[in-house]
Amino acid sequence: MQNVKINSSQFLILVILFTVGTSILTIPSALAADTDQDAWITVIIGTGIGLLVIWLYTTIALWFPSLTYVQLNEKVFGKWVGKVLSLLVIIMAFLYTASLLYYSGTFLNIHVMPNTPLVALNILMMGIIVMGVRLGLETIARSAEILFFVFLILFLSLVVLIAPGIQIENIQPVFEAEAKKIIKSSIFYVAVASSNAVVLLMVFPAFINKVKHAKKSFIIGNLIGGIVIIIVTFLCISVLGPEKTAREIYASYELTKRINVGDFIQRIEAVSSTLWIISVYFKAVLYFYASVLGIAQLLNIKDYRPLTLPLGMIAVFLSIIIYPSISYQVNWDETTGTYFSLFVGVVLPLLLAVVYGVRKKSLKKDSGSS
Repeated sequence: MQNVKINSSQFLILVILFTVGTSILTIPSALAADTDQDAWITVIIGTGIGLLVIWLYTTIALWFPSLTYVQLNEKVFGKWVGKVLSLLVIIMAFLYTASLLYYSGTFLNIHVMPNTPLVALNILMMGIIVMGVRLGLETIARSAEILFFVFLILFLSLVVLIAPGIQIENIQPVFEAEAKKIIKSSIFYVAVASSNAVVLLMVFPAFINKVKHAKKSFIIGNLIGGIVIIIVTFLCISVLGPEKTAREIYASYELTKRINVGDFIQRIEAVSSTLWIISVYFKAVLYFYASVLGIAQLLNIKDYRPLTLPLGMIAVFLSIIIYPSISYQVNWDETTGTYFSLFVGVVLPLLLAVVYGVRKKSLKKDSGSS
């Protein structure tokens, strides 16, 4: 597995798609519910904070660039403590794989294929995810390169076509929301779009051929993903209005319904659906890859591929029972999910940095002697 390598531009695309993920469809609604017309400002603040989190990840990862995050934990914390802390990261990655299956299945079930059972949609999605992970990281990265251009063309088309519907009065007055609410919503955004990127340390820098360029790719990719979410959130607020955005679970999908160019180009919701499915797929693939590879390294298994099918079946089962309803899912995301993501994605890396600072000399000696 150590021979697998992708280049920094491929990693950049993976980071962008991972950052956009579910956010392109769900973030505008969640933020507008708390901060009304200031939701897009919240994303700007959250993106800035998120870049600091990504910088922390790149700093930590480059201490031992040949190791994945699971191996790094064992190196710094010691074998058993490292395994326990790595298990938390693996649980998060696997749990969020099932969560994304639920998101994609529910969205398709409500808006695209209402007569198809949710379990069938989840099995189809998981089948493609398992296929991608079995084929390996290089195949995932090449597929992302191809589909990213589709994503980019559709996104730019959406922006251009919806731009005439912008009503500036919908975003006024600016900074109307309380500072406390803006900070709370910004932290929620960081939990969704940045702190979960800790799973990408299973890829960066161990499986990337030019590590220095990849460090920039990690930071720039998160920034570009953040800019995409800023634009989508701004469009939702300025076109739909803050009240309508807050009421709609999938606000950007509702946004595409408003496109009407000369009574000819209209009802092109498929654009929003395709954008979301592409970004959700690659986020889910990376989560699943991190969890499967992490379990393999935790148990010292040389090849992770035999684990993909059984874990894929468990993920499908989990996706059916994980949330009793959409309202429960929204509440979980904004409370327990946020705390869990911040603990695994911010608190644990900071703890790792502190322990490394204390043990730095002995760890360097061990590396030098080995």
